Amino acid sequence: MIAVDLPGFGESARVAVPSLDAWADWLASVLDTLGIDRVTIGGLSMGGYLCFAFWRRHRERVQGLMLADTKAGADGDEARAGRRAMQELVADKGVGAVAEKMITGMVGKTSRETKPEVVATLDAMMRRASARAVHDALDAMRTRDDSTPTLATIDVPTLIICGEEDALTPPVESRAMHAAIAGSTLAFVPETGHASCVESPEAFNRLLSEWVGATLRSS
Repeated sequence: MIAVDLPGFGESARVAVPSLDAWADWLASVLDTLGIDRVTIGGLSMGGYLCFAFWRRHRERVQGLMLADTKAGADGDEARAGRRAMQELVADKGVGAVAEKMITGMVGKTSRETKPEVVATLDAMMRRASARAVHDALDAMRTRDDSTPTLATIDVPTLIICGEEDALTPPVESRAMHAAIAGSTLAFVPETGHASCVESPEAFNRLLSEWVGATLRSS
């Protein structure tokens, strides 16, 4: 398993013009460096948007997809305006203000009420990002393509996971992707919100590992 810091996050350098397409090409270059030809690629939330971009630009390298707590559609006018407002917030008051504004949406109701350690973990994770990285990510999401037409082109094993309490990309979005991706598998994580892999890691990992095992056995 390979986990990468996207450009500008962690110790990864920025790309010249941040976008989902540029990040997809960057990820292909990482695989080239590692000598890896084909992968099962998975992403949560913004990571799902990256999966769609990678599929469109490098589909010959994809042997499977895992899409968690994400959606296919592009931002509407209201969402784009919200991302611009968030960019202004990070410029004026820093990453901490963005983390404070986002945390309620990131974590489901049950986790907020019963798992304070999850809230603290996600809050700290968001605060570790640089203001530049957050600005770039907001730009990349605001300008991303509509991936709805892409769904019908996906012809590799695909797992869709969603927290039942996800308020940012709710279950209806996952059901729509499942209906449009032939042969896809859909699973929901109970009492879990948007950050399903952090809120309920055991349930999330069980769904993922069982699907990977079944996919490998059938290939």
